[in-house]
Amino acid sequence: MDPNKRPDDMQRITTPELANAFIDEQVESLRAQVGDGKVLLALSGGVDSSVVAALLIKAIGKQLVCVHVNHGLMRKGESEQVVDVFQGQMDANLVYVDAADRFLDLLAGVAEPEAKRKIIGAEFIRVFEEEARKVAGEVGFLAQGTIYPDILESDGVKAHHNVGGLPDDLQFELVEPVKLLFKDEVRVVGRALGLPENMVERQPFPGPGLGVRCLGAITRDRLKALREADAILREEFAAAGLEGRVWQYFVSVPDFRATGVRDGVRAYEWPAIIRAVNTVDAMTAEVPELDWALLKRITARILDEVPGICRVVYDLTPKPIGTIEWE
Repeated sequence: MDPNKRPDDMQRITTPELANAFIDEQVESLRAQVGDGKVLLALSGGVDSSVVAALLIKAIGKQLVCVHVNHGLMRKGESEQVVDVFQGQMDANLVYVDAADRFLDLLAGVAEPEAKRKIIGAEFIRVFEEEARKVAGEVGFLAQGTIYPDILESDGVKAHHNVGGLPDDLQFELVEPVKLLFKDEVRVVGRALGLPENMVERQPFPGPGLGVRCLGAITRDRLKALREADAILREEFAAAGLEGRVWQYFVSVPDFRATGVRDGVRAYEWPAIIRAVNTVDAMTAEVPELDWALLKRITARILDEVPGICRVVYDLTPKPIGTIEWE
C-alpha cells in the first residue's frame, strides 16, 4: 500500500470518537517510529503543525523540540503570537529562529513560483539541520504538518515546501502523522486533543507564507505593503464578525504597477488583490458574496494607510479553476 495514498475505505474523521481512535492509533505509531529518539517539529503555529505538536507531546513528551522559523514572510505580528501561545500557554520546548534576512536574500530576484517554494522549503531544512546540531543528543526525525491536499496538489499542480520542496539529501526521517487527513479532519482531531478553539480554527496559512502572496520576485518594500494591507483586511473581517465564517481571506500584491492619482499627482503604484474563499476540504472552494460596504471600507483603509498601493480588487474565481493561492 502506498503510504502517501489515502485508502479508499478510510473513514472520514467527523466525530470526537473517531478522532480519539485516530489519536490512540497515532500515539502508538509515533512511539514505535521514534523510540527514544528526538524529533524536530517545524512549528508554524497553524492548525496542522499545532495538531502534530500536540500528538507528539502526548506520544513522546520532552523528546520533541519545536522550532519556529521567522522567515520574514509571516503575517503582521504572527511570529510574536506563536511564541506567546506555544511558550507561554502550552509550555512547549520552543526554539525561535529569526532568519528573515537569510530567506529574503536567497529569494531576491526569484520570480517563478515553484522556484520560490523550493528555495523556501530547502532553506527551512537547512535551518532545522543547524538547530538540530545545537540540541543535546542526536536528532534523527523531522515532524511536519503535511496534510492530504498538500500531497495531492504536489502531484502536478504545485509543490508544497513540505512535499515537493524537500532537498534530496535530507538528513532526517520524516514524521507526518496527519498526512492522510483533510483540513476539516485535522480540526476535529485538534479539538479532541484539547487545543484551544482559536488555535483549531486558525485560518490556513501556506508554508511559504507571504512569499506566495508577494507575487513574482519579492522586494522588501512590496512585502511590507502586502503585510500592512493584509493586516487591515483581517482587522476588518474580524470587526464584521467574519472570523470563522469565511474559511480563508488574504491579500496578494503582484509585481506590476498600475496608474492612479493621489493628491492630484500621478501615482504609479501596486494593486492589492483581496482573495476570500469558503471550503470544507480545500479541494474545491467558492467565493463568498461580501457586503459592499465592507469592501468599500477595506479599500478606503488600504488606499489611505498603505504606501505604495493605489488600487484594490476582489478576486471572484472559484476553485477549480483557480487555486486558493495565486502562486
